Amino acid sequence: MRVMLPAPRVAGAALAVTALAVAGCATVAPGSQASGGDSPGKIPVVAAENVWGSIASQLGGSHVTETSIVTSPSTDPHDYEPTAADARTIASAKLVIINGIGYDPWAPKLISANPVAGRTELTVGSLLGLSDGSNPHQWYSAASVRRVISAITAGYRRLDPADAGYFTRRQHWFEATALARYNRLIAQIQARYAGTPVGASESIVSPLAAALGLKLLTPPGFLTAISEGSEPTAGDKAAIDRQIASRQIKVYIYNRQNATPDVAAQVKAARAHHIPVTTVTETLAPAGATFEQWQVSQLQRLAAALHRATGR
Repeated sequence: MRVMLPAPRVAGAALAVTALAVAGCATVAPGSQASGGDSPGKIPVVAAENVWGSIASQLGGSHVTETSIVTSPSTDPHDYEPTAADARTIASAKLVIINGIGYDPWAPKLISANPVAGRTELTVGSLLGLSDGSNPHQWYSAASVRRVISAITAGYRRLDPADAGYFTRRQHWFEATALARYNRLIAQIQARYAGTPVGASESIVSPLAAALGLKLLTPPGFLTAISEGSEPTAGDKAAIDRQIASRQIKVYIYNRQNATPDVAAQVKAARAHHIPVTTVTETLAPAGATFEQWQVSQLQRLAAALHRATGR
């Protein structure tokens, strides 16, 4: 069972739909941002998770209204149970974005139960050619994020061809300006720490480690087991204990929204052996942050941990 922090997850709990108000970047974007609710002439967009919703809102600017279904840092998207309000929200959407890859299995069912003529559906897993069983946490892959950005923009152009130029300008602004610090941090960490061995609590860290060039030593079986809520093998747990005790890993990275007893024990052991520990989350934290604010904050903490561990 996945354990969500800081608040415990209650399986099957119904959550109200939250309209995501996405903050603008410090620099002026081409067009004001808008989010939540139906507005005449605007494209209604619904994202299953606010990770993709934040990106969609910023790319759409003043020409879209965006609502994300899963927004709380204490909610597990795997186990979310949609409400009647979610169904009404989906039914009003012209563009729906879901993660796929087995991450939000409730979302396709919700879409099928609420058909809408002319609605565009974007499934991230299908876009990336990934099926159930692949790593679903593709917002931690910068390359995957770039492909999703292009696909969302293309969807906007199809739905509103008269404003295609506006959406093209929004994409250029988002990639060059809004994501500037994000891209810079990724490049800096790659240049300084590529090849550094790290440990992790689950597979959510795998795309991030690959994007940064870090060497993830944790057994893949353990990473998958924790992500899927199953029991890791004794052999995998023993291997991690040895990696920590011998300080083979320089930094330990864990998902603070899924701190199982095994993960908690590894965090405690890492700290006892003076291995820097840092965290990631599955949804925007805090919930009102933009995608780039959230990612930059996590990358900064990881860079600081790597600096403490290596002195570089």
